[in-house]
Amino acid sequence: MTLLSYSPTWSEDNRPELPLDGDEREILTAFLDWHRQTFELKCAGVPAERLSDKNIPPSGLSLHGLVRHLAGCERWWFRQQFAGEDVPMLHYSDDNPNEDFDALDGDVEAAFALWRDECARSREIVASSTLEATGTHFRTGKPVSLRRIMVHMIAEYARHNGHADLLREQIDGATGM
Repeated sequence: MTLLSYSPTWSEDNRPELPLDGDEREILTAFLDWHRQTFELKCAGVPAERLSDKNIPPSGLSLHGLVRHLAGCERWWFRQQFAGEDVPMLHYSDDNPNEDFDALDGDVEAAFALWRDECARSREIVASSTLEATGTHFRTGKPVSLRRIMVHMIAEYARHNGHADLLREQIDGATGM
């Protein structure tokens, strides 16, 4: 079943309940995965041709742009900044740093597949590292911990899930999840 053909209802929301206690890794990982799943639910059931709608002027945001942006964030923070992998940036150029939102070329299903792949790679990196382990912060050259990156990504998803809520409501009136 693909994301775009699946239309969940509240009763089909199968996100696990967030833990009320546990160690730091368990809490951070659960919250980040919950927000990833929340974003996917907010996009589920939207016809492919509507995922690129920029329907909250003057904003240039769309669900398609958000999935491209979030794939880029996953790659940037976990693979490039933390793990030091030599992989190209996604949906970014010096000429247009907002390319993820502006240039909505390409297949929407492929954008979601790439995002899922980046999330899977991020999970592998998190699972194989301690929260105290560090990468190198791109602006300062100083160490940045996996803990800090995970907190940043939870905030990133929370912010963009709010955007996705507004975009989805404009498309078909659906809210929540």
